[in-house]
Amino acid sequence: MPPGLLYLDHAATSPVRPEVLEAIAPYLTGTFGNPSSHHTVGEAAAAGLEDARARVARMLGMRTGDVVFTAGGTEANNLAVKGIALAALARGGRHVITTPIEHESILESVAYLQRFHGMTATLVPVDGAGRVDPADVAAALRPDTALVAVGHANNEIGTIQDIAGIAAAASAAGVPVHVDAVQSAGWLALTGLGADAVAIAGHKLGAPKGVGALAVRGRVPLEPLVHGGGQERGRRSGTENVAGAVGLATALELAEASRAETAARVGTQSARLIAGVLAAVPSAHLTGDPQNRLPGTASFTFAGVSGEAVLLELERRGVVSSSGSACAAGSDDPSHVLLACGIDPAVAQTSVRFTLGRDGLPGDAPERLAALVSDAVAAVLA
Repeated sequence: MPPGLLYLDHAATSPVRPEVLEAIAPYLTGTFGNPSSHHTVGEAAAAGLEDARARVARMLGMRTGDVVFTAGGTEANNLAVKGIALAALARGGRHVITTPIEHESILESVAYLQRFHGMTATLVPVDGAGRVDPADVAAALRPDTALVAVGHANNEIGTIQDIAGIAAAASAAGVPVHVDAVQSAGWLALTGLGADAVAIAGHKLGAPKGVGALAVRGRVPLEPLVHGGGQERGRRSGTENVAGAVGLATALELAEASRAETAARVGTQSARLIAGVLAAVPSAHLTGDPQNRLPGTASFTFAGVSGEAVLLELERRGVVSSSGSACAAGSDDPSHVLLACGIDPAVAQTSVRFTLGRDGLPGDAPERLAALVSDAVAAVLA
């Protein structure tokens, strides 16, 4: 990253932590074997892989055998939604419940099930802050419901959902719940949610890109999407990324070890940034739940200005941020998340999202950043 640049797009990706680099180095050099090979070199790699699996399982409150390593959060969500739903299809499960503000990997997986397998879906609405009411989930349950899939915290606006309440409603009906925890891992506790499946991604935590995990309880049938060598207990074929798995486990443990302190510190800094922007920019509107939100997420709309133009002005001033999900970058369409929250399409296209990393911001940076945002908006209006 160029010196002097303030990077505030950690929801898109974060730099690899030095401790993670140190942990994965042996699995890229000496312990490089294929973990499926039945010789000394392969067995050493397999031992590292299984140790990483046990560590991830412990952090997620799951059993070691529940963890399936994937190529990232998108694949983990695809495997959960399609895999659980397709396994239930043979038993008469033809209905899926989700929300309109989910990550594309959830929504497109549900759309696939509808197009190619004749399944139906209910999108439970959210309120203006992006909150899901567990009572609405309960009301949407049907005898043929195969799965409820909900994000723990939204990747654009940071709103945290009542997963325990949603899971309780689904569990009472015997329906499994999948939780997309790609954004919340390392910021929120992932144990005790009552979820049957949880997806995480390494590069949001300080591990390399290209590795993720789905933890799915053994009692939940899962149809594999990738066939071939039968790796990951037949649930995801392909030679495992051992170094990536070790990096994911290390990054997750590091984040969990300081989670409470980090969330409190970064949350305070984010609150200062939010207050500063709302005070300095008359058109600024905070999106998402003002209280129950990810500590490092501050997302705004600026009615009457182009969000992309504001981003360019901020980058000229040394600040890198985004307009929302990196997976939807380049699209001219307004954010589906903001539209679902009832925001006018023209206003939704003015969104700017700041997401802080676990190191937070130095000194008076929140206030200085708010002033830069004000200057950027004024420059666009000029």
